[in-house]
This record gives sequence, structure tokens and C-alpha cells, in this order.
Amino acid sequence: MSQFEKAYSSLTIGPLTLRNRFIKAATNEGMAKGGIVSKGLARFHERMAEGGAALSTVAYCATSRDGRTFIDQAVLDDDALADFRALTDAVHRHGGAASAQITHAGSFTFLDKDTLQTSKPLSSSGGFNKVGVMSGRFFKKAMNRDEMDAMAAEFVTAAIKAREAGFDAVELHMGHGYLLSQFVSPIYNKRRDAYGGTIEKRMNFPSEVLRKVLDAVGKDLAVLVKYSMTDGPGKGNTISEGVEVAKRLQADGAHMAVLSNGLNVESIQAMFGCPLPSSGSKPANPIIGLGMKIQEMTAPPPIEFRENYLRELAQQVRAAVDMPLAYLGGIQSHEGVEQAMGDGFEAIAMGRALVHDPHFVNRLREGSIQTSGCTACNRCVTMMYSPGGTSCIESPDKPDPKLNTERAAA
Repeated sequence: MSQFEKAYSSLTIGPLTLRNRFIKAATNEGMAKGGIVSKGLARFHERMAEGGAALSTVAYCATSRDGRTFIDQAVLDDDALADFRALTDAVHRHGGAASAQITHAGSFTFLDKDTLQTSKPLSSSGGFNKVGVMSGRFFKKAMNRDEMDAMAAEFVTAAIKAREAGFDAVELHMGHGYLLSQFVSPIYNKRRDAYGGTIEKRMNFPSEVLRKVLDAVGKDLAVLVKYSMTDGPGKGNTISEGVEVAKRLQADGAHMAVLSNGLNVESIQAMFGCPLPSSGSKPANPIIGLGMKIQEMTAPPPIEFRENYLRELAQQVRAAVDMPLAYLGGIQSHEGVEQAMGDGFEAIAMGRALVHDPHFVNRLREGSIQTSGCTACNRCVTMMYSPGGTSCIESPDKPDPKLNTERAAA
């Protein structure tokens, strides 16, 4: 079997067997307007399964209403179960599996003061909240033990709700600057107790959450963890800490790690492999527009996109652990797929290439294409805040904004 053929062979992750090795990575879809799980969101993921992806990841399923980054994000609660079930049923009709990315924003929230229930957003450490400058939430609160217990219970409850909604997997988000990442990263974590200091201590709370979720649903659902291998340039985690994180996830029993990179605020280029578009392409959300402008002013010199741009970092993680790993980072071609499989990664996670063409996996196998038409312009990132939600501006196939206002089960 060639490395390319291997990518189309089945893969078992915990209790779940996938039809091939391709995963639609979580990319905020912008299709849960007002927090509803919409027909547009369901159709988005149905198309991923229709196009050949074995597992489609629904981005940012918040553990609670306070766990949202924006108001236009879904919560894994009783009110959303029927709509999430319509989404997972749609994916299953095409032989695919569905994963819910379970997340809490922590201090990385833009909810207004009338929406956020707590007076200060929770985080690993208290003090000045630089992200809150854009939304008037200037201070954050360091979580105490009771709040950590309650938060772990939120993640467990969300995972149980995902199971009830028909999801086949959950993905705990420990990267990009959200709550669990705020414990992992020394940029955010300034604690001096058992949950701060060394990478081993900074991993203690995320590890608790992972183990509790595994205990609750791990026999029924695949439990994946997405994390940032590095925090990007600066004084955050380097790849040596990224390797230690993977070792901890393996020891805790995670079924697979999805290898991402960077932080939303500090190192967006490290995440995407190239810059976001200039603010000349303005999103509808003014807070995002301001954030993009600030990032432009403080960003390092732009880097040029290259396929498999996280390969060298991911190879170091691969060499250190035996657990299943999903490579994420700009695969766009037949050759790129072969390279990732040859490097020993069990799965390939894709974002932009599948936003550009949901049928990319099938077309690559058929040989009708050899390379994605995605140019990594990143304008799909700004589109997620438009009425239609995430889409490729180069593609003639645009989502219908009306579907984003209708509940999926309606």
C-alpha cells in the first residue's frame, strides 16, 4: 500500500473507526447566528461528509453561555440537542462521523456586560485582561479550586450532551488562547501553586478535564485534544514544551492529538502559516476589525505560506510519542498527503482546503485534481463574521445566509 493509499484506509481512534484518515479541522463557521445550530451549519458539515472527509469537526461548541467568545456561537445544552442531532444525522447519511469541539473562552471573550454572567471572565490568572480592552472587560479573575471543579464539570456535561446529540467524537480545545490554553501557556498562566510554573504544573488542570471527560464518555466517543505545539515567536511555549504536552496527553489516555500552533492574539501567523488579510477587507463585526487592526500594527514581518508549514514542529512531536496524531498545517496536494503519511501521522486535518472545496478528498482520490485551488489568502477567516458565514471568496458556491437563521431541526 502506498502512502497515498494509506490515507484512504480506515483508522480506529478509541471506540471510533473512520472510513479514511481525513479530518475536517474545526474552523469557526460563523453559522450559529444568535447561538442557534442552524440549517446552514448542518449543511456545511454534511457537505464535508459528502465530499469524502471521514470526520467533520463542528467548531467552538461552548460548554456554557459564558463560555462563548461571541454571541453567535452554539452551546452544548439541552436547547441545542435536537438541532445538533439534525446535524449529526446529516453527516451520518453520507458515511461520515461528526466531532464536537468543546471549548470555553476564559478571558478570550467579547460578550458584552449584559450577556456575560460573571463580573470578570475566568482565566488561569487574574489581573489586566488585554483581550478585554476591545470589549470593555479590562480585568480577569484567577480561577479558584471550586471554580476549577465547576469548570471541569461543565466540560463533562458538554461531552455527555454531545453523545446525546449523536456525535461520534469530541475534541477538547487546549490551544489558540482559549481557557485550557490559558493554563498551558506561560503567557497567560502566572500562577505559583500546583497549576502554574513548570509545563508539568501548567498542564495539571487541562489534564484533569481530559481525564474526567474520558471517564464520562471515552468508552462511547473518541476523545481528541487540539493543542498548540508552540505559542509562536516570543516568550511562550516552545516546541520542547509542546512535546511535553503531547507526552502528558498520551499518559492521560487521549485517543488522538490534533497538532495546531500559535495563539489567536499573539501569533496568528504561527497558526495560519501566513498573515491575515489587511484591514482593507473589513469584517462586519467591529470588534474583530479593531482586533485585526491591532494585530497589523504589532505583527512581525509577514511570512509566505508553504504547504505543510508545521511539518518540522510536528515531526518532533511524532518522534516523542506513540499516540495517534493528526497533522494539521496547510496540506493542499497529493504530494502533501503522501508526505504526512510518510512522516508517520495517523490522520490529516484540513481547514482551508475543504472550505475552498468540500469535495477535495474525493477528487484527490479520483485523480481529477492533484492540488487544491486554495491560495491561503485567509479571507475566509473574515468571511466567518459575514451573514453567510465561512466560505471561500474564490469559490462560486456561496452559503445561503437565510439558512443561518433557521434552526437545523426546524
